[in-house]
Amino acid sequence: MYGRPLPSPSAAAYRGAMASTPNPEDDPAAYVGLSAETAERLARQRGWSTVRSLPPGTIITLQYLAGRLNFEVRGGEVVRAWTG
Repeated sequence: MYGRPLPSPSAAAYRGAMASTPNPEDDPAAYVGLSAETAERLARQRGWSTVRSLPPGTIITLQYLAGRLNFEVRGGEVVRAWTG
């Protein structure tokens, strides 16, 4: 009766989403130097389900999401790219 707590439905849904959305075979470094607009369009064409552009120094959680590509954008140009 008082065993381990069951995971919340949202946690189970999150795990399912992570398993069903793999990262495309793509090199995030290839986006560095591109305009943010071009990089986002190219990333979606290459199969990334979520593309997120962030200004430098943005505070974000370390939550990993498969299928997501993150861009750090300065002056309209991608200066860093990473998965998750």
